[in-house]
Amino acid sequence: MINLSLSDRTISTNLPAFVMAILNVTPDSFYEKSRGGFELARRIIDSGADIIDIGAESTRPGSDYVCEEEEIKRLIPVIKEIRKISDIPISVDTRKYSVMKACFEYGADILNDVSALEDDERLCSFASEKKIPVILMHKRGKPSQMQKNTEYPDVFKEVNSYLLERASFAEKNGIQSEKIIVDPGIGFGKNLSGNVSLIKNLKELCGGKYKILMALSRKSCIGEMTGRPVDERLSGTLAANLISVLNGASIVRVHDYNETIDILKVLSYIKP
Repeated sequence: MINLSLSDRTISTNLPAFVMAILNVTPDSFYEKSRGGFELARRIIDSGADIIDIGAESTRPGSDYVCEEEEIKRLIPVIKEIRKISDIPISVDTRKYSVMKACFEYGADILNDVSALEDDERLCSFASEKKIPVILMHKRGKPSQMQKNTEYPDVFKEVNSYLLERASFAEKNGIQSEKIIVDPGIGFGKNLSGNVSLIKNLKELCGGKYKILMALSRKSCIGEMTGRPVDERLSGTLAANLISVLNGASIVRVHDYNETIDILKVLSYIKP
């Protein structure tokens, strides 16, 4: 059983990993079927997914900045509707303090920060005070520019070192280690070989001290490996997520939550 402590309760799963389903309240996220509102949220809830991750600012390569006011305008109505019917944990994909503060007040539970608390350090004290889990992700540069520099002398060493440094910063500022989740940032300033290296070496990430989230669903690296466009990357995504869980991931962030739940159910019977 895997457990995750939220601010007011602990969630658990008997599957080999938590399933975090993606809900984008954006006009430009790279996978069109992830875009939606409350009706998509209802389908996610009905599926049995463990967590909903809601984002109002696309962070795909080349994406543009979204102001705080617009993020809040997109997020709060959906969170309010979800909370009318379900207590499913809600993760908010944001790097802005005011956005997370507003979402927490309406029932959000987890901070998913692609800047690893660098863009707005007020998020760190807020997460510590409210005792919410924090996802720290590695990226190189801003989303609009990050794919222009994807070469590393040793990609795993650099990602590992960065995440250890950011996790240490979080702990020194009051966030408990069991509430820190690290994300190697597949596709965020990495080329195919870098992404593959991170998947292969996942067991070694941060020495196994923190929970690991993998977010590779339908990304370009899956397309490069399979030769498939985004709408045809389900099989490749399922294979990569299965390998990631076997290599230590305890949360998988996915578009295809029903299929992911099924593969994890099968894995629970045969996992070594």
